[in-house]
Amino acid sequence: MPCNPPIDHSGSVVRPVSRLRDGTLDAAADSVAVELPVALVFNGISHAVMMATPLDLEEFAIGFSLTEGIVDRISDVFEVDVIPHAASIEIQLTISQGAFQHLKGKRRALAGRTGCGVCGIESIELLDLQPEKVPLRSAAVAVTSSAVERAVLQLPDKQHLMKQTGGVHAAAWCLPDGTIAEAFEDVGRHNALDKLIGRLMRRRIDLQSGFVFLSSRASYELVRKSARVGIPMLATISAPTSLAIQIAQEAGIRLLSFCRRNGFVEYTATPVIHSLSEFAS
Repeated sequence: MPCNPPIDHSGSVVRPVSRLRDGTLDAAADSVAVELPVALVFNGISHAVMMATPLDLEEFAIGFSLTEGIVDRISDVFEVDVIPHAASIEIQLTISQGAFQHLKGKRRALAGRTGCGVCGIESIELLDLQPEKVPLRSAAVAVTSSAVERAVLQLPDKQHLMKQTGGVHAAAWCLPDGTIAEAFEDVGRHNALDKLIGRLMRRRIDLQSGFVFLSSRASYELVRKSARVGIPMLATISAPTSLAIQIAQEAGIRLLSFCRRNGFVEYTATPVIHSLSEFAS
């Protein structure tokens, strides 16, 4: 039987490759992002297995618990224990009895894959697409193209794992002027956002005092997760989906995509235009 190499519980591993350049084939080594099963166990009951990069897993577990509606507040999470195995990781969470009873009543068994927010759901009726209403405060309304430009320029320097592997997404927390205060990476864009939200909640950051900037497209689950915790603005490098736009509009979230140094596209119902001169190249 083939012997699999041991899992390095870090962000990247080095693998031997053959590299073809200009007609010449050479042996080389390449850094690749680690992706492995991460099981989330609540009060002894397995709830979800996500494919994730094994970094910042306590933040991931807390963020996942909040954005999936398993707990309503961080105080419902009493303990997080990360247990590495040979080829997987188990995260055991102890949550309040009320939250646990609610979790059992949901009857949701999620088997997640990279980039998938609904794999394993039992029926369409259990798919929660009705977002909470998010008050759009002045901090999000006042974000200008110059702030978006600052975030765009700063993000590459925060993507350390991306520089090594070229294969992960990033989720960043930005101040109203676009300065990046926190950034997390993962092979799954939704995992990166969960890690970011977990960190912000652990540090008691006011989630309406800034905005989230993502290196990915704006898929529905990213907007849904943001709405659940009250994030008023989401900015992404790539395009949104139709459902992401719909949920953002229903939640009152300001959604900006195709963010570049010289502008963005706003998809919310009432775009905020400060000055056309800001978009001049």
